[in-house]
Amino acid sequence: MAGAIWCVVEDDRKGTPKKVMSEVLGEAARLGGPVEAVWLTDKATDDGLKQLGAWGATKVWLLENAGLAPYRGETWVPPFAELVAKESPKAVLAPVTSRLRELMARLAAKLGVGLAADTVALAMNGDKLVATRPIYAGKLLSKVTWAKQPWLATLRPNVFKPAEAQAGKAASVERVSATIPSPQMKLVERREEASTGLPELTEAEIVISGGRGMKGPENYVILEEMGGVIGAAVGASRAAVDAGWRPHRFQIGQTGRTISPKLYLGFGVSGAIQHLAGMRTSKVIVAVNKDPEAPIFKIADYGIVADLFEVVPELTKEFKRLLEK
Repeated sequence: MAGAIWCVVEDDRKGTPKKVMSEVLGEAARLGGPVEAVWLTDKATDDGLKQLGAWGATKVWLLENAGLAPYRGETWVPPFAELVAKESPKAVLAPVTSRLRELMARLAAKLGVGLAADTVALAMNGDKLVATRPIYAGKLLSKVTWAKQPWLATLRPNVFKPAEAQAGKAASVERVSATIPSPQMKLVERREEASTGLPELTEAEIVISGGRGMKGPENYVILEEMGGVIGAAVGASRAAVDAGWRPHRFQIGQTGRTISPKLYLGFGVSGAIQHLAGMRTSKVIVAVNKDPEAPIFKIADYGIVADLFEVVPELTKEFKRLLEK
């Protein structure tokens, strides 16, 4: 409906919205709504639609078409922009994920409106929306507003309070007929997803990160063992990724993933500016490094100056002991 706040759905590619959507929908409700979801997918499920309703969406605009998989900005943006122009929402919000980060930038360009990327706070000031977002690699916070509607913003995961699920609450579903443009580029011939058995980096409440101090890719097994014990995701610094020790999808930092877990554990991470930009909003930061002058100690809540190869096994044993009680 005109004047609604739209929340763009990020899903698991199997028909289920990711839990970060509870944060986006919850924030939209706190801003005053009405709250509606927009789901572009090749496959939606009834359970997924019910979940969006339980998280507070009063309506779901469903663009379901086989041509929407895999994601391509050139095929997603035209039908989405057409729907926005037709229905006139006052705001479009989306979580910061790999594909929605690009989608929202393309959508802003198509509509000729502004985009507040990677916001950490939103608030209404009269009839204006004000967004707070980090600048200068997270050293400062900037408040921005928009010259015209719709207001477009991406929200950093694990920062906004999730909506409380209301069992039995349902959203109406509007199935949108849209013409999906033929892709001009063939970017993906085959997609393979290898599961680590650990939580996803941007959604995890606990994140373990390994840096250059890990000395090689074979040593990440000790971090993965710890992650399995405490239910943590395992990431890496840019130096480790550049060295070929970990795939880029595990990189934390300005040119990688931005995270805001309840607990961040950094092992052998020096704390370069570009890495800090991706994790400094973590609620509690623990750093382990042999170098007492490592920059990460300046922002750490707890620091241990020691050899990580001595500390990690001891911490893992202690975590196991505590969790077995």
